[in-house]
Amino acid sequence: MTITTQRAVLIRAYGGAAAAEIAEITRPAAGEGQVLVRVRAAGVNGIDWKVREGFVRGAFPLQLPAVLGIELAGTVEALGPGASRFGVGDRVMGPLGSLGAYADVVAVDEANLVRTPQGLDDVHAAGVPVAAVAAWQSLHHAGPIAAGQRILIHGAAGGLGGHAVQYAKRAGAEVFATASTAHLEYVRSLGAAHVIDYRTQRFESVAQDIDLVLDYVGGEVLDRSWQVLAKDGAIVGTSSPDILARTPPGRRGLWFMNKPDAALLERLAAEIAEGRLISKLGEVVGFGDIPAAIERNRTDPRIGKVVADFSR
Repeated sequence: MTITTQRAVLIRAYGGAAAAEIAEITRPAAGEGQVLVRVRAAGVNGIDWKVREGFVRGAFPLQLPAVLGIELAGTVEALGPGASRFGVGDRVMGPLGSLGAYADVVAVDEANLVRTPQGLDDVHAAGVPVAAVAAWQSLHHAGPIAAGQRILIHGAAGGLGGHAVQYAKRAGAEVFATASTAHLEYVRSLGAAHVIDYRTQRFESVAQDIDLVLDYVGGEVLDRSWQVLAKDGAIVGTSSPDILARTPPGRRGLWFMNKPDAALLERLAAEIAEGRLISKLGEVVGFGDIPAAIERNRTDPRIGKVVADFSR
């Protein structure tokens, strides 16, 4: 019997924790240049709850109902017209470039995918595409990163932040980072020279003359960060789509959205598989726990990435 429906995590309307639900949807067909991927695991990201609540609807316009999820790892099940980079049975990983990863089978543009390195299992691989690539891209979004620059990273213990700390350290920057009390030693181990406990200390008292702020938190943190910038410094934000409206006169604020880059992902995934980059998993949940995990990402961010294992 041909299976025509499948599980998915979707929203029918913008809202709070209850807006994300498990539902049955129609299984997709692969379009031009696409492959069908049997999803084995998917990364749970902070953007999920922001999309769910409509917080970033200007940047992520949706046709509701919409399936959530932006990155996955799995196995190729079928090839669409013109698809030739992969074969049926290949293990692949990557971002969708849109939404829809929280479903059993997903149609993905093959250009967004790479083969999963042998050293990464599917659960670990699913937490890599967005964090690894977006952190690299956001670090370089404001211009060339030079040795000796002072960089402040907010949300340094998360998936994005953890990668950004490592990349900035590699570039020879002096890295300042904010994290919660329980995560300070982890952030230090990634290479941050100055780790600030945001629960007990104001970062403005430690970080000054900062060339680049990477703001993965938004809100009040963004508004307070202008005062620590050097004269020609910039803030690159991923959490506040209205950053331009919140940028004071004479300052430089940039809204960042990552873009799929298969060549970069392939390189970074290989480094992670070989142990040359740390990509930490903070929590692994089952498919049915995805809605609750999305909400926990909003209220209690973890170290590293949260990943849903579809076999659980």
